This record gives sequence, C-alpha cells and structure tokens, in this order.
Amino acid sequence: MKAERERKAVEAWPNFGIHFTLTSEMQRVCHETDLKFGGQWGSQFQPDKAARQKYLVCSIFEEAISSSQLEGASTTRRDALRMLYNGEKPKDKGRLMIFNNYRTIRFLVEHKNEDLTPDLLMHIHALMTDQTLDKPEDAGRMRENNEVVVENVITNEVVHRPPHYELLPQFVEDLCRYFNNDSPTPFLHPLLRGIVIHFMVAYMHPFVDGNGRTARALFYWFMLRHDYWLMEYVSISAVIKKNKIAYERAYLQSEADGLDIGYFVNYHLRTLMRAFKELEDTLTRSKEEKKRAHDYMKIDGIQPRQAKILQLMQATPDDFFTVKNIQLHTGVTPTTAKSDLVRLMELGLVEEIPLNKVKRGYVLSRNFEEQLHKLRQHE
Repeated sequence: MKAERERKAVEAWPNFGIHFTLTSEMQRVCHETDLKFGGQWGSQFQPDKAARQKYLVCSIFEEAISSSQLEGASTTRRDALRMLYNGEKPKDKGRLMIFNNYRTIRFLVEHKNEDLTPDLLMHIHALMTDQTLDKPEDAGRMRENNEVVVENVITNEVVHRPPHYELLPQFVEDLCRYFNNDSPTPFLHPLLRGIVIHFMVAYMHPFVDGNGRTARALFYWFMLRHDYWLMEYVSISAVIKKNKIAYERAYLQSEADGLDIGYFVNYHLRTLMRAFKELEDTLTRSKEEKKRAHDYMKIDGIQPRQAKILQLMQATPDDFFTVKNIQLHTGVTPTTAKSDLVRLMELGLVEEIPLNKVKRGYVLSRNFEEQLHKLRQHE
C-alpha cells in the first residue's frame, strides 16, 4: 500500500520532501471549485452594485477579524466590526492586528495581478504586523535565528521547529518563482498550488510572528490572481476558526507522516467547500431580505435605498449603525446616507442615539412594527 502511495505522490516542494497523494476526491473538489468560484455559478452571482459592495465589505471584514483571532487577537467580533465600519483608530494590539489584516487584504485586492517578489513579501508582512511585534523592526524582515518555535498554547509543548533560518533567502526566491509561474510543469491545479503555498509559509516560518496570517493572505491573493474572483466574497479564516483544532491537527499530521501534506490539502479543500456553502446560504437569506425590502418599497415615501437600510437593520437588530456604516453598505455619499436616515426618522421607523458628544448611531425605532403597520394602512 505504501509503495502504491509513493507511486502516486505529487512532489509539491522537492527541496524539503513535501509531497502528497493526488486522489480522485481532491480532483473532484478542484473541478467543483472551478465551476463555483470561477465558472458557471460565479457567472450567476450578479447582485446589484449596493449588494455586491455589502458582500465584499462583510467578507473582507470577516476574514480580517477571523484570521487575526486565530493568531491571538482577543478583540470581540462585535467590537472589531464597530471599529472597521466606523473607521475608528485601533485602541489596543488585538484591534491593531485586525486593522492591519484588513488593510493588507485591501492591498492584495488592489495589487492582485502583480508578481510576488521578495520585497513585496516583506512589505505584505510589514503591513500585517505593523506596531504589533515585540520588536517593531522585525516587521517586514525575515527571522535571523532559530529561536522561533510553535508551541501548544495549553501545554507549552513544542510542536514544530521550523527549518534553519539560513535556508530562508533561497526559500523566498523559490516561493516567488512558484507563485508567479502560471504554467507549471507538471501541471498542478491552482487551488492545490495555493494550498501548498499556504502550508509552506507556515512550515518555514520565515518571520518571528505573523506567519499564519501571512500564509492565509498569500493563499487568498493566489486565488484572486488565478481569477477565482468569488474568493473576495468568502472568508476561509472564519470557517477555520470554528474548528481551529482540526486546522492545527492537519499541520501536525502532515509533519508526522513524513511531510505528506495530504492531510492539510484535504482539510483545506473541505474548508473551502464549507466557506462556499456559507456564501450560498448568505445569498439565499439575501434573496429573502430583498423580498422584505421590496415590501418596504410599497410604503409611500420610502425609496429603494431606504428600504435596504431597513432591511439591513432588521437583519442585525442588536447592532447600531452610523452614517459611515450606511455609506459602506449602500455605496452612496455620506450626505445621501444621512439624508436617507433622516427620512426614516421622519417616518418613525428609525431612532437616533448618542454614541458620544459628536457621533450618533441609528437603530430601528422601539415601536418599529407598530409604525410599519400604520404606514402600510395608508398604502
């Protein structure tokens, strides 16, 4: 059996003996990914401009928050969303990790067609770790010793010792060639190559900290570079965070079994399919919410944009919204967003609440359902 496995093994990174067995299930998932993330289903994903903006903002926020929380950011999701939506200055290390992650993702989206270079990799790491490291000068710089190890946070047991730091310059050169080669020989599906990149950056640990965040960001960028544009609308890290133990186990099993990364590849493929399923579920809910918004538009005096604001507020009744929130979700100017909120307050559907001496928040009115019923009676 082992000889059979070896005959089928893909040499993913020969310099370090990294390999895996390409199975029919892996190929099936890659094919399904082509259909969904870059092909037939993707072509059917045609929300209007405002809805597209909403999905994009939400997914990027979720990825930034979840990827940072995986690496120790203790900020709650609610506080993090509030900071990002309102454009607030990060108050502590956890918030700064999330803000840096968000800024890095936006940078990668804007530069998705560029080649990876050693300097660009250092810049990405610097963006990701700005002002969050014990030694600020380590941001955007490869580690210069072998003191970095990966430990079990509960037992403090060392679970991974990265390869010698002197191997890192050559690894980074190889990584850039691998990343930029659009026609590899032998051929390996882009999704599988992206997973190899994810694993290798985490395995080599080229930096003193921020390796996991950087590895996931490079996977995200690699997928966008290969036209899997729906990746912008899903958060892989949000799915990983729900079962972080399985994520870590996939690394450990790969290393324990002679660097056979099939464990990690299979885990990553399952995670991607779950992320896609969550996007499908979100779109289904969105269609239902759009129907509610259409019902709101039947009320005299409510414009389509204002109906979407009500739809958004009703979907998250425990949150408050600012003019900045509404601007991000609807893609309008601050003046238009404020005007829409004022109109909804005039109709008695939205209330204004003070957040501080300057900022104001907006929520559904306490008697929203009653007021809505009255307005419908006058249709």
